[in-house]
Amino acid sequence: MVVVLEHDIRDSHKQRIREFLEQHGFQVREIVGVEETIFGAVGPVSIDIRNVEVLPGVDKVVPISKPYKLASRELKKSDSVVHIGRIAFGGPRMTVVAGPCAVEGREEIMEAARIVRKSGAVMLRGGAFKPRTSPYSFQGLGEEGLRYLKEAGEANGMPVISEIVSPLHVDMMRDYVDMFQIGTRNMQNFELLKAVGAAEKPIMLKRGLCSTIEEWLMAAEYLLAHGAEDVILCERGIRTFETYTRNSLDISSIPVVKKLSHLPIVVDPSHATGIRAKVPPVARAAVAAGADGIIVEVHPDPDRALSDGAQSLFPEQFEKLMRDIEAMTPVVGRELMRLPEPQENRPAFRGTDRTEHEVVRVAFQGARGAYSETALLRYFQSRETVPTPVSSFRDVFTAVLEGHVEYGMVPLENSLAGSVHENYDLLLQFPDIRIVAETQIRVEHCLIGRPEAELGHIHTVYSHPQGLAQCRAYLEESGFKQMPYYDTAGSVAWIAGCNDDGVAAIASADAARIYGMKVLREGIEQNPHNYTRFAVIARLEHPDVDRPNRCSLVLSTPDSPGALSKCLNVLASYELNLKKLESRPIPGKPWSYMFYLDVEIPEDMSRFERGIAEFASYTEDFRLLGKYRV
Repeated sequence: MVVVLEHDIRDSHKQRIREFLEQHGFQVREIVGVEETIFGAVGPVSIDIRNVEVLPGVDKVVPISKPYKLASRELKKSDSVVHIGRIAFGGPRMTVVAGPCAVEGREEIMEAARIVRKSGAVMLRGGAFKPRTSPYSFQGLGEEGLRYLKEAGEANGMPVISEIVSPLHVDMMRDYVDMFQIGTRNMQNFELLKAVGAAEKPIMLKRGLCSTIEEWLMAAEYLLAHGAEDVILCERGIRTFETYTRNSLDISSIPVVKKLSHLPIVVDPSHATGIRAKVPPVARAAVAAGADGIIVEVHPDPDRALSDGAQSLFPEQFEKLMRDIEAMTPVVGRELMRLPEPQENRPAFRGTDRTEHEVVRVAFQGARGAYSETALLRYFQSRETVPTPVSSFRDVFTAVLEGHVEYGMVPLENSLAGSVHENYDLLLQFPDIRIVAETQIRVEHCLIGRPEAELGHIHTVYSHPQGLAQCRAYLEESGFKQMPYYDTAGSVAWIAGCNDDGVAAIASADAARIYGMKVLREGIEQNPHNYTRFAVIARLEHPDVDRPNRCSLVLSTPDSPGALSKCLNVLASYELNLKKLESRPIPGKPWSYMFYLDVEIPEDMSRFERGIAEFASYTEDFRLLGKYRV
């Protein structure tokens, strides 16, 4: 059952409720949510819920109808996030685990780790105990393989995961791995599930070859019921009558599990297909379907692999897949999980990496739930972040300059509306502020009403003029009266305080959640290719960003023929790629213009520095707005 506690419950009442439930044979877990705190009470006994409802401090009691109690969405409405050091599975992240099927030797796993880490994987996989169909196949190196796996992970700053096949291995493996993997053949090995559940380690549970979704969730329930706090589900294909692939990936299991359970779900496209060429398209499909991550097999030389070489990606294939995933993540409202460089390779500041537990304050313009807040929460996903709303873009810059916050998040450009000129001008007006990072999100507008509102009763819609313009086709077709408001999220806050169920707002789904409003219609913008590019800004004294690949700069040129052309020719001669060029009027100088440029920074930093120095010599006024990573 779910016991919803009162908001102002006393600690003594909370303890009394826990003791009452435990005395009646229930296991009790406290879950603290944004809106409410609950006790999840599960056990083999039944009780008259009225005896619980009358206890002081209890708001209400909700029975759980599903046979899987702890794994059920009925117990926990928000998505669980599993943390392993700096990385996380769930929430707005897309997390990629990669490595060979089996640890074949020290040199092989060290090279594999280096390859997948460089391409963007954040966790290293590798089997040390391999349950194989044939007794004559390679069975793994055992504990020796685990030692190599741990060494490779530590050398590359990556946590590691490996499959456990016996309860007898729990204590030994605990010191080597950061996450246990329960393989498909052991999904219903209940003694193993009990032992691993009690091991106090994160667990990835693969779906059985011929198991239903409910059986899979019941296996997760075994882990949770025996003490596991962090469980990740892994869809890896099921056995069907199809013979063209190794297994049949049940892509529909992703949204089904998302509805039934709060646990994160990842997909293994390697075992789902068994064919190297089919792995990338299936991985992309998993991202599109809403998976929280993928776990994929990559080998330095798949043709020589001792296990599953036919389904292991070549390094160049994995690198291409990572680029594809990075391009897709904004479309599905996610941010690709990244790790900072290993400490020995990271002498300089990288933009946002400090100590793991440090709280970072980030200012943004607008009300809570604004798209700028969504962008900063995704970008600073591995940090404890305090979003700080302010009234104007200038206030964001001022808050950073005066040290009230460490960073600011400001939009620079929208793919439909163009540049946010005010912020480019503010970058010029605040010489002690610079760009330290960039991120982008997809803007998906929702029609949001009050909790009791019905779509057919809406008569007036409020939003920022740009939000109204981007949804004009839907609004005109529906016949709604359009009313401009200063901010999209602010319009949701306004209708929340209004007593008219006939008014609605256009904003993000996050804004609806924050203000307790109801999403009446999703994706009402007429153009789905609606992205906004954001800059993370910080004070000038922040250390340089490590290994930047983009810079923004502003300049003015002499009033002479070919002045701008001479500057651009310098970029061409040094093979520096121009990504953006835009002119803006110079304040106080009618018909005079400055130019904003974005330029790619090559790996050869010295070539970039020589080119920019010569470039600046042809300008009348020149300023570097920031070097950062994209």
